[in-house]
Parts: sequence; structure tokens; C-alpha cells
Amino acid sequence: MMTYKTLKMLLGATLLCALSPSLLAQRPTTATHVPRSEIMTVFEHMKDTIDQQIRVVDIGDDVNVGVGILQRIGTRTEGEAVNAILHHRVTEVYYVLSGSGTLVTGGDVTGNREFPADNISVLELIGPSGSRTVTNGQTKTISAGDIVVIPAGVPHGFRNIQDQITYLSIRVDPDQVLPTGYAHPSLED
Repeated sequence: MMTYKTLKMLLGATLLCALSPSLLAQRPTTATHVPRSEIMTVFEHMKDTIDQQIRVVDIGDDVNVGVGILQRIGTRTEGEAVNAILHHRVTEVYYVLSGSGTLVTGGDVTGNREFPADNISVLELIGPSGSRTVTNGQTKTISAGDIVVIPAGVPHGFRNIQDQITYLSIRVDPDQVLPTGYAHPSLED
């Protein structure tokens, strides 16, 4: 599994990428620690869901960073077309904890379907988003230790997951569409 040092470095790198020169003048004065124990608590409470937000942190100048954990179980898409998702205003950074899968990004999109604004995934996890069918996308097998940066507006989905893939998603939310200060309910136990 991932070490605390790796998680700390990943979160630090993500925050640096999110900061623009205008933000540097107004840095937050405290840090947020998301310990391995919180990650594992939320992971253990996932049940049948594939995506759970752990925390959403305000990093200043109306920008949030969400930290979520996802697990997808063995899927296989035959042929070129892949069911993909895209987030209109949130950039995601994946850090793969275990397993592997073939991730498809970009490509030709059809079948635009927007998620309802009151959908719990839109409200807590990913902000305004939709699903698309993608062909001719870029394919890359990702596995434990890999990092993938998926800018807002880029469709992405898995074509092939042999057994499972578990990964952290660091969500850069420049418009604060995610709930500032959110903490997964299992962390209040």
C-alpha cells in the first residue's frame, strides 16, 4: 500500500500545480493532513460504491482540493468504444494504490449525457459532469504507483480492469463547486 510520505508528496505536488502567481500572494496559513487512517476508514465504508470523497479543503482564493478514494472491479469493454465521464470544471489527479487497468482519455465523443445537478456525485465528488461514448482515445495501462493528470473537460474511462484498481483522486476545484469543508460521514464516528 502507499506510504504516508508518498501521499504527502502527491498532495503537495498537486497543490503546487493548482497555485497560480496570484494565489502565491494569499497563501493559506495552515495545512490539512489526510492521514492513512482516514483514507482506510473511508475505503472500508465504500460498500458497493466506486467513489467516495474523503475531504474537500479550501486552499484560498475560492479554490478547493478534494481528496477521494475509488475502486473499480474487473471490467472489460469489447471493441473501440468506451463509456467515459468528463468533469466540466474539476481536474483530477489519480494516484494508483493497487491493481491495474487500461485508461482511455480524450478521443472522439458521442452520446452526450449530462448528470443531473442534484446527483450526489455532482454535489459531493466531481462537480458538473456528464458521460460520453469515446472512440479513438489515447490508451495507457496504469498500475500501482502511477500518477495520471486529467484536466477538466477531458473524457476518461477504463477499457479493461483485470481484477481491480484502487486509486486516490486529488480533485482540483478552481470554482469551489464541491462542498468546502466536507468530511466523509465515517470520519465523524
